[in-house]
Amino acid sequence: MSLTRNAEATAARTADSRWLELLARAGFIGYGIVHLLFGWLALQIAFGNSSNDGDQSGALRTLAAQPMGQFLVIAIAVGMLAMAIWQALEAAVGHRTERGNDRLKERIVSAARTLIYLWLAWTAWKVFSDANSDSASQQQGLTARLMESTGGRWLVGLAGLVLMGIGIGMAIYGLKKKFMKRLKTGEMSAKTRQLARRLGMAGYASRGVAFAVTGLLVILAAVNYDPEKARGLDAALRTLREQAFGTILLTLIALGIAAFGVYCFLQSRYRKV
Repeated sequence: MSLTRNAEATAARTADSRWLELLARAGFIGYGIVHLLFGWLALQIAFGNSSNDGDQSGALRTLAAQPMGQFLVIAIAVGMLAMAIWQALEAAVGHRTERGNDRLKERIVSAARTLIYLWLAWTAWKVFSDANSDSASQQQGLTARLMESTGGRWLVGLAGLVLMGIGIGMAIYGLKKKFMKRLKTGEMSAKTRQLARRLGMAGYASRGVAFAVTGLLVILAAVNYDPEKARGLDAALRTLREQAFGTILLTLIALGIAAFGVYCFLQSRYRKV
C-alpha cells in the first residue's frame, strides 16, 4: 500500500508541475491550429477542391509545407506529448473532485485522450521526419490485414462501433455543454463565456458527427469485406459530400471543426490544468 501511495504522491507532484502546465496550455494552441487547418481541408473537400487527406495528418502536412512550418509541426508534437502526459496523470490520480463511478468514467475518458494525444504527437513527428503519414492509406491497410485474420472482421466491426460511440458521445458532450465545467468560467467575462459555450457546442458536435460517420464506414467495411471504405476521417468527409445536400452539410461540419480550433485557443487560457 505504501508503494501505491508513494506512486500516487509522485504522480500528483508531477501533475502540479508548472512546466507541464505551460506545455499543456501551449499544446492547446497547437491543437487549435491543427483543427483550423483540418476545417479548411474539410471545406476544400466540400467544394471538391482538395487532393490532400481531410484529417489531422493532412492538416499537419499542409502546415509543414508553409514557411517555418516544420518548426511549428515539431512544436505541436511536443505540445501533444505534454498533453498526453497530463491526461495520463489525470487517468492515474486525477479527477479527485469526482466520486465513485463519476470519477471512474472521467479517468477512462482521460486515458482515451492520452491515446489520442500520443497518436497526434507521433503523427506530427512522422510529418516532421518526412515519413509516410498518410493515415487514410494506413488505416485501410490495417483494416485489410485484420480482415484476413481469424475473427478479424469482428474486431474491425467492434472498432467501428467504438468509434461511432465515441462520436455520438462527443456530440452529446458538446450539445449538453458539459465541457464548460472544465473551464475557469469564474475568470471569464460574460461575453467570453458565451463565446466559449457556442464554439464548444459547434466544435464538439461537428467532430462527433465526423467520428460517428467514420465509425459507420468502418462497420460497413467489416460487413461488406471492403477495406477501402475504412479510410478514416478523410473517407467520412468525402462520403458526406456525396450525399444529398452533402456540400451544405460538410460546409457546416468544416465550420464547426474550425470553431473547435478557436475554442482550443480559449482552452489554452481558461482550461483547468
